[in-house]
Parts: sequence; structure tokens; C-alpha cells
Amino acid sequence: MYITILKYVLLVLGGYFLGNFSSAKFLSRIKHDDITKHGSGNPGTMNMARTYGFGWGLLTLLMDALKGAIPSLVGFFLFGGVSGGTTAYIGLFAGGFSAIVGHIFPIIYKFKGGKGVACIFGVFAVAEPLWVVVMFVVCLLYLLIFKYGAIASFIFITILTIIEGYRFKGNVVICMLLFGIFFLIWFMHRQNFFRLLIGKENKVNLFKRKKNKIKLEKQTKQEIKDKEIG
Repeated sequence: MYITILKYVLLVLGGYFLGNFSSAKFLSRIKHDDITKHGSGNPGTMNMARTYGFGWGLLTLLMDALKGAIPSLVGFFLFGGVSGGTTAYIGLFAGGFSAIVGHIFPIIYKFKGGKGVACIFGVFAVAEPLWVVVMFVVCLLYLLIFKYGAIASFIFITILTIIEGYRFKGNVVICMLLFGIFFLIWFMHRQNFFRLLIGKENKVNLFKRKKNKIKLEKQTKQEIKDKEIG
């Protein structure tokens, strides 16, 4: 019993602190920039794609997905793996949920993180890889046609949560973890809902980099510094 509790404690803490790592901030620093100073200010996949282009957005997605996938895999195998049945899946979703919370509310960034969609992508990729591929293609097509990243995220999370909820409908713990994931993501996108209602939600052009805007912003900052020095 005590060993099981210790396993859960280590899994939750490990998942949370792994989630604290900000892929978007790390990658933007490589470019000697700060993603939180651009666009929506959110250190996530969509803002990286809008600001630096499709490649950087995709890299952010993959790195954040790994943050969800690693603790999910650890939790799955820590509690029995394939032969562990629903207990293994409780470990999977417990590890994944911890990483999502760490991503959204990172203590090292004063609890100001991303919105968790890419992290959830990694969690569901471990739990339901085939459906993740299908939904990724569907949402990518939606994004390319209609260019609303928030709605693509809503579709992805909602459908996969329903699928997993139905699959584990007899397990209260897993359903609670799924509801927690679902609630967190929708809560973090509440401002997107409001902007959609008033017609001011930002669109995403995956293959168009805001080069001129970034250049102008940097130029303005340099001019301010020059004036301060002068």
C-alpha cells in the first residue's frame, strides 16, 4: 500500500515539474526573442506558428507533446503496463494530468504557463494513438481551411475525451481524471470563447511568418533604447 502511494506521489511530482519546462520560451530564446512579447503572449504552439512560422510551431507541438507522453508512459508501465488493466491507465492519466497542470500552472514561471493542448496531445497519443492520428488530421484540415486554432483544439480535446470516457465509463477514477483534463482546457480557452462570440478571435496562417511585425517590434525597442542612451 505504502509503495503504491509512493509511486503515485513520485509520478505526480515528476509529471508536474516536467510540465514546468516551457518549450515555446526555450525555442524563442534560441532565436534571441521572447514569445510572450508577441501575438497573444501565450507560450504555446499556435502563437509560435503565428509568430515564427509553421516549423517552429510544429517543433513546439512535438516538444510539449513529449511532456505529456513521457509521464503518461511512465505511469502506464509503473502500474503494470499491458497486463495492468485499468490500474495501468489510471497511472497513465494521473501522470499525464500532472504534466498538464505543470504546463498550465508552472511554479517556476509564477504559475503562468500555456494552455495545455499540445501536452494533452501527448497524453492521448499514449492512451489512444490511432484516434489521435485521425483527429490530428481532421483538426489540421479544419485549421488549414478555417484558420481558427481555438476551435480546432476544442474539437480535438472534446472528441478524444468522449472516446476515452466511453471506453472507461465503468471506472470513476479515470473518468474524473478525464473530466479534470477536459475542464482545464476549456477553462484556459474561456477568452477564446469570448473573442469567438464577438468575432475578434485571431486566425492562424500556418505558413505565413510575421517577419515584418517582429522586425518592426525589435526596431521600435532598439529606438527606445537609443533614446534612453542618448
